[in-house]
Amino acid sequence: MAAKDDLGRKGEQLAADFLADAGLQVVERNWRCAQGEIDLVARDGDELVFVEVKTRSSLGYGHPLEAITVAKLARLRRLAGAWCAAHPGQHGLVRIDAVAIVAPVFGAVVVEHLKRVF
Repeated sequence: MAAKDDLGRKGEQLAADFLADAGLQVVERNWRCAQGEIDLVARDGDELVFVEVKTRSSLGYGHPLEAITVAKLARLRRLAGAWCAAHPGQHGLVRIDAVAIVAPVFGAVVVEHLKRVF
């Protein structure tokens, strides 16, 4: 389990760096509440962006985005609402994005950013 956790942490760092390089400002990481956890919260201009990060070391079990199901999206919407309720006045327009990372042991890392994944 430690290797999976390490891969997840590495993926979240890669995603945060990728988003920052794209001009987004990461304002929170691993925000938790009773309903679950949001990987990253960022600002993109006027929009507050809630980001789900999925990382795999290969495509052997499918693309990372395949792990984002309809149920997971519904939970992300609830979590976004909970974050907004816990941070009144700190949001305007809201969107949910996903970042998929394939980080093989050998070879280049691939990062994909999907906006508005409702």
